Order: sequence, then structure tokens, then C-alpha cells
Amino acid sequence: MKKKIITIGEAMGLFVADQIGNLEDVDKFTRYIAGAEFNVCVGLARLNHDAYYVTMVGHDPIGKFIKKFIEKENIKSDFVYENDKSFTGLMMKERTLTGDPYVASFRKGSAASKLSLEYFTNFQLNSFDLVHLSGIFLALSPETKAVSHFFADEAKKNGKIITFDPNLRFNLWESQEEMKNTINELAFKCDIIMPGIAEGKILTGSDQPEEIANFYLSNHAKLVVIKLGEKGAYVKGIDQPGMFVRGFKVDEVIDTVGAGDGFAVGVISGLVEGLSIEEAVTRGNAIGAIQLLSPSDNEGLPTKEQIDQFILSERV
Repeated sequence: MKKKIITIGEAMGLFVADQIGNLEDVDKFTRYIAGAEFNVCVGLARLNHDAYYVTMVGHDPIGKFIKKFIEKENIKSDFVYENDKSFTGLMMKERTLTGDPYVASFRKGSAASKLSLEYFTNFQLNSFDLVHLSGIFLALSPETKAVSHFFADEAKKNGKIITFDPNLRFNLWESQEEMKNTINELAFKCDIIMPGIAEGKILTGSDQPEEIANFYLSNHAKLVVIKLGEKGAYVKGIDQPGMFVRGFKVDEVIDTVGAGDGFAVGVISGLVEGLSIEEAVTRGNAIGAIQLLSPSDNEGLPTKEQIDQFILSERV
């Protein structure tokens, strides 16, 4: 059954190097779109959910490109705003054979960072089934921090599910301590927390999945899903004993960026569709693995049929 899901974030132009090497030495790039929450929106729309994206872009070629892509992907654009006094952020990404690629971002003062509470004076969340938030939008400006908390508070008032991916971006914060405290402040308002194991260690002080889960469960979370890469994920909830859910092996990794967003797509879609927690996390593991096979952060996101086929054929 189709569900109504909303997320808020910054979509940016993404230029991926066509050759391996330092960005300053590469001559040719391919244009895509980046943005963790945007990737989640694309994935949910491809699974035939009503995915609403909240953002602001500049009146510029990158902003127009993003708006056209949103229309092409059948993402609901009711809350996509335009600011003709600012610019759309962009990123450049190296191509690499191993590990996470280096990414250079140009976003300080971007249009999205100027999205403030004044745009949501009469905003209502009562018709939505789920709200997805991340730690990235929280970090862009005092305005976006206020908007992030507004969405969490309104969702809570209306009894809506809130999912949260910390998405730690060290370059967006003044210090690691500020990042940890600010992200946990918002996480404590959310129902489902989805950190990676390394993120969990920074945010809780522990590298043990069960201890990370217990930290958030003791601070109002209902379910915690911890990403463990190729090993899969660990999940524990108020009514769910801790368990590991096996992952998928990918022999030839093209790009690691976007895998965590794919994981979020799988978990969110699975839960709103009524799958068991184990089935939803398995879907998350599958989409995360599929994301490793594409140079784009979102263009490789699968349909329902592609997910099912992948799970049948690629299980570790």
C-alpha cells in the first residue's frame, strides 16, 4: 500500500570524476545530484510511495536541473522552494578503486541553508505517515536546525513515525563535541535511529552494537538499526530482542557514497509496508549493497522487482 512520507534536506549538484585521480588533475566529469535525504526520497518514490521533499534551491542551472530531476522521478515538489538571492550547493567527487572517495563541497551560504521557519507557518504533518530527518540539514545553519526540530516536534504532536540517520559530516561542524551534542538532541526526539557503527561510537562512546542501541533506547527511541557494512546490520527495539541481520557481498564496489541512504530506503519502506523488522532490515541491506554498484548517489536505486531479484540471487 502506498504511504505518504516526507523528508527535508539539501539537494546539490554533483560532479563525479570520469577518471581516477585527484580532482584538480581530472578533465572530465559526469553530472548527477547529491544529498542524503534526497537520495532517500528518490528511493522511496521508485518503490511507489508518495515521497515529499522539502528543500530550497537557487535560481540557477543546478537548481533547475534538480527540479527537473524531481519531476522526472515523481517526487512530490509541493515544498521545493526557490531563492533567487542565493545559489544551489554543489559537490565534486573523486573516482577511486578502494574505500570512500574524497568529496569537495561548496555549500556554505547556499539556498538550502536559508530555509527557515517562516516557510512553515501553516504547515501540517497530520496527513503524513512518516517523517525522515538527518544530521546533515541540522548542521547547515541556525535556521535549518530550527526547522529540523520543528518537523520532529510536529511529527511527535501528530503521532507520526520519525526516522533519523545521523549522517555525520565533520566539515559542517565547529567541533566533534558540538556535532555529538546537537545530533543527539534531535535523535532523542525520534523513534527509529539508524547510525553506522563508526557513527555510533562517536555519538555514544561505544563500538558495541548492543550498547549503542541501548543508549538510544534509554533516550526515547523505539527501534535502533546499526549499519555494519558487508556484515549486515544489528537491530534492537523496545519490543524487539537484539539480533544481527546478514548482509550481501558485492565483489566489485564502484562507489560507497549513498549506500547508507539506500539502507534507509529499505528499512523505511519495509516498515511502512508492514514487513517484519528482519525483512525490512534485509531490504535495507540489499539496497545498500545495490548502491555500491553505481557511480551516482541515487540513479542506481532499485524498483521493488529489482530488490526482490537481488535478494534471491546475491545473498551471502
